[in-house]
Amino acid sequence: MVVLFLKMFMVSCYQGYHRLRFVAFTNPEDAAVFKHAAQAAERPEVIRAAKVWANDLENIPAFFALGGLAIALDTAAQPTVWLSIAFTLARVLHTLAYLLGVQPWRTLFYAIGAVCLLGFCALITASIGN
Repeated sequence: MVVLFLKMFMVSCYQGYHRLRFVAFTNPEDAAVFKHAAQAAERPEVIRAAKVWANDLENIPAFFALGGLAIALDTAAQPTVWLSIAFTLARVLHTLAYLLGVQPWRTLFYAIGAVCLLGFCALITASIGN
């Protein structure tokens, strides 16, 4: 959980860095702090990072819910740990691939994370069936 939080925090820092580096803000009040006019559109880097955030918000809460449920149901420890590590690594690599704009890596890392979530579903289902 800490790694995923730090990853998301770094994406926010990435956005802030690109806004500050180019003094490019779309909110008038933010631009006014730097005595600049608001920009009509976000910088491409900021838009790309926002897409990373949106993708994270579609996947990471599911991981927290499924992982938490797996722990609460006392599913097999080793698969739970490996799925958690694989999911976390896949999400970090997905973020890097997304920010760098590299395919097919972005899709591959997304798919690995999705398979991990399905793995949690299988563990949970097996645990409930017992």
